[in-house]
Amino acid sequence: MNAPDVPRQKVQLQEFVTGPDPAAEPRSSLIVLHGLGQKGSDFAPLLRRMDFSALGPVRCVLPNAPLRSVRVEDAEREMHAWYDALAPVGHLNAPLPADEAGLRASERIVQALIDREEGLGILPERIVLMGFSQGAVLALQAGLRAPRRLGAVVALSGYLPLGARTLQAESSAANMRLPIFLAHGSQDEVIGIDRARAARTSLQAMGHPVEWRSYPMGHEVDDAELVDLAVWLSTHLRRPVAS
Repeated sequence: MNAPDVPRQKVQLQEFVTGPDPAAEPRSSLIVLHGLGQKGSDFAPLLRRMDFSALGPVRCVLPNAPLRSVRVEDAEREMHAWYDALAPVGHLNAPLPADEAGLRASERIVQALIDREEGLGILPERIVLMGFSQGAVLALQAGLRAPRRLGAVVALSGYLPLGARTLQAESSAANMRLPIFLAHGSQDEVIGIDRARAARTSLQAMGHPVEWRSYPMGHEVDDAELVDLAVWLSTHLRRPVAS
């Protein structure tokens, strides 16, 4: 089957295969969604430090969000963003994203990336969505609505968008009880940890097995967090038997 080329038309992306052989055939895919103003490639050094040996070769897919004008600190700026930030950075009690149209448009981009990985021969249950900040919000938005069963969702320093009631109405039956890794900094100055705790409560109430971790850090990604994540992923995406 030819891989769909829709994502390449919508977003730029970087990709690489983990392990000693960059030409190895991957059996799993990790789609990583960056935060506001970042690029997918920013996460490449972090991912290369993670130990994926228990999973075999993993294709890491690092897309760039579209460039758009967003409101940050009461000013309009053009940057890579999955949706308009609207609330000022640093506002701990900012409302849920008012840019629902932008969020849902980015959800379609992520689903196209999932479809692309399936077209490249990756089973959907071996595809993981991972995101940081805005990317974490989008990973939860897209992953729990995906029409086919995924491997897991990883949300670092994010929150649940659009509310639990909307999620319950729109959740995919295929991804009921999907494993979710939620991690957050206890000193996060951008997205208060209470938002992540609220997401944990809602997701657990819906039956999702949630692995919850908090770290003494701000709005960032920590090496200890990545070590814990790699161990957790190894329990949910075991190395496949060679065919």
